[in-house]
Amino acid sequence: MLRLGAALLLLLASPAVRAQGPVMFPAAVAVQFDRQTIRPALAEGTADLMSGRAVSADDPVRVASISKLVTAIGVLRLLDAGVLDLDRDVSDYLHWQLRHPQFPDRPITLRLLLSHRSGLTDGADYIIPLGETIRQRLADPRAWDSQHGPGDDWFHYTNLNFPVIASVMEAATGQRFDRLMREVVLAPLGLSACYNWSGCDAAVAASAVVLYRADGSVARDDLRGVLPACPVVVMAGKPCDLDGYVPGWNGALFSPQGGLRISMIDLARVGQMLARGGRGFLSPASYAALITPEWHFTGHNGVGENGDPDGFFCAYGLGLQLIGNKTAGCHDDPFGDGVPRLGHPGEAYALRSGLWFDPRTGRGIAFFTSAIPDDAPKGASAFTAAEEAVIARARGR
Repeated sequence: MLRLGAALLLLLASPAVRAQGPVMFPAAVAVQFDRQTIRPALAEGTADLMSGRAVSADDPVRVASISKLVTAIGVLRLLDAGVLDLDRDVSDYLHWQLRHPQFPDRPITLRLLLSHRSGLTDGADYIIPLGETIRQRLADPRAWDSQHGPGDDWFHYTNLNFPVIASVMEAATGQRFDRLMREVVLAPLGLSACYNWSGCDAAVAASAVVLYRADGSVARDDLRGVLPACPVVVMAGKPCDLDGYVPGWNGALFSPQGGLRISMIDLARVGQMLARGGRGFLSPASYAALITPEWHFTGHNGVGENGDPDGFFCAYGLGLQLIGNKTAGCHDDPFGDGVPRLGHPGEAYALRSGLWFDPRTGRGIAFFTSAIPDDAPKGASAFTAAEEAVIARARGR
C-alpha cells in the first residue's frame, strides 16, 4: 500500500469514517467483457474518504484520456451521418484558416488531429477558459512543433488536438460539444456518462469517485453529491455565461481530451460495441478507419506526452492506441502476454485507467486505479506496475 500522508491518517482515524467500517485506499475497479457479456472482476477501496463509501463498478470516474477515444467515436458517427469528412481541411468547418505557421501550405484535417500528426503540441496549454477562443490559443507560436508539420511521419501525443476536434464538431453541427456527444454517442449507447459533469444528474454526482493523490489530498471531483455550479473553466473576472457561448469558438470547454465521467460498467459497454466491430453503431468503413494505424513507431519518429520516445506509444489509429507491438523499442504490453489489443489508456489527477480489447476474441477489460504518484514505478512494460497489477488481478493471475 502507498505511504499515507498525515492528513489522510487523521481522516481515517476520525469517528465519522471509522463508523463506516474498514477503509481501503486507494480505489481500484476492473470490469471484464466480451461481445455478449459484461462481468465485474474487481472493486476495492473507497470512492469517498469523507463518507467512507466503498467504490463500485457503477460509480462514475474521470477516466482521463480514454475520453479521446469516445470523442473519436463521436467524430465517426458524424462522418457516417455525412456531417464531417476526415480528410477535408478543417478550416472549411471553422470558417477561418487554420495553418501551421512553419508549414502554411499544408491543410490540417480531422485524420491528422485524431492521430496526433497535426504538428500541434501542448506548449501553449490545452485548457482554454470560457472567454477565450481556440483561434486565439492557436495563434500562440508555442502551440506548434516548429520542426514537424501536418502529415509528417511524426507522432506527438498532444491533448490540444482534441479541443480543435471538438471545435470542428461544434462548428459543423451548431451544437455545444457536451450536448452533441450525448446525442450522438452517450445516449444511443445507453450510458449514464457525461463530459465535465454536464448532462449528468444529481444521483450520478452522488456516486462520483473522488480522485485522491497518494498522500490523501483531493485531486479532483470532491462533489459531496452536488453537481458543479459551473462545469467549465472560466476566464478570471468573467461570469459562467454558457448561454452566450457560440459553438465552435472553444471546443476545450468540456474537456474532450480527458473530461469524460463514466463508470467501468458503462465503459465496458463502449468496449463491447468496439469488440463487435462497431456493428449497428459505426459503419464498417468508419470502424476500419478507427482501428487502422495511421502511425507506427520506427524508433525515431515520435514522442509521447512527456516528450520522450519511451516505448509507450508504438501504433496509433484515430483516437485509438494499438498495444502489444513487437517493434524494437516498444514496451507497450501491460498484459504481458504478447497479444495485440486496441483501446486507450488514461492518466491524470493521480488516476491510471484503461480500456483494452482483443479484436480477435472480443475479450477486454475496463479499469481504473487511483492515488498513483507521477513517479510511480514502471512494471515490466512502459505502463506502471500498479496498472499491470490491476490487470493481472482482474484476470485471476
